[in-house]
Amino acid sequence: MTATDSLSIWLRVRREADWQRAPVLRRVPPASDGFRTWCEGPVRRRDPVRAQRLLAAHTLARADASHGIPLNFALLAGWQREILAEAEAPFRVNDAYAKAGRERYGLTPRTQADFASCLRETTDPDIPLAARAARAYLDVAFFHPFTDGNARAALLTLVHILAREDIVLPEVGPLQTTRYADDPAGAADLATLIGVLNRRRH
Repeated sequence: MTATDSLSIWLRVRREADWQRAPVLRRVPPASDGFRTWCEGPVRRRDPVRAQRLLAAHTLARADASHGIPLNFALLAGWQREILAEAEAPFRVNDAYAKAGRERYGLTPRTQADFASCLRETTDPDIPLAARAARAYLDVAFFHPFTDGNARAALLTLVHILAREDIVLPEVGPLQTTRYADDPAGAADLATLIGVLNRRRH
């Protein structure tokens, strides 16, 4: 029996989640860049090569943010080539699975266009910044555009969106908990968590 298409479920949840209750973020300089600290700490202890690749991709993502380059699949693919040390990072060509096969992300002729549309919405001024960053993180997680490294791509996407508006989180570890496509409250809570981290100091 084929698993339910969790991507279709996410697209419905995405429309229903209460994004407007996301907190307002403050441009307060953190004591450290949480993404770099995470890479230099737990990631490097586990796998130095993985950490170095993530840091290289992070440098690209921050540079793209500073230049105001629109977020699209080509931009993500450039970061992903660094993450995976691959010459190409194409959009997947089959259904994708996660959580030991419990979530299936379907592929249709519209999937890539739908993903592009979602990425364009990251500049929507009617949605709070924390919500836009959270929503894009989940878009990458549930569209699952790459054959590998989607969790890392999702986190870089979130960092990039915040960096475009001069927001740097002092830590990113708490963001990396399991998320489910059918959880509108959890989606909104991710935006709230971004607000909490925005106010933390090391």
